[in-house]
Amino acid sequence: MQKINFHKNDNTEQKCEPDYITAHEYCMFNRRLLEHDKRCGCFHCLKVFDTKELEWVDFGLTALCPYCGIDAVIGESAGYPLTEEFLQKMRDYWFSY
Repeated sequence: MQKINFHKNDNTEQKCEPDYITAHEYCMFNRRLLEHDKRCGCFHCLKVFDTKELEWVDFGLTALCPYCGIDAVIGESAGYPLTEEFLQKMRDYWFSY
């Protein structure tokens, strides 16, 4: 089942976005969250791995996937499933060229 998130924009209108879109906010400047996680997943290469394997950019604040080198990593504490199906939905949306 897909989670839908409701957000209010500046005009106080509500808009809803699927969870594979809202989860993207957790892939940037995410060190604080990932430091407390054991597992994370990359929605570019679809690997799920231990956070000890992470590499860092943006002055050490954004995680890079150790397998593909892309900043497309979300951790378990973000509250989204680290399943291949969910990561694939994110990849399809964010990397559909």
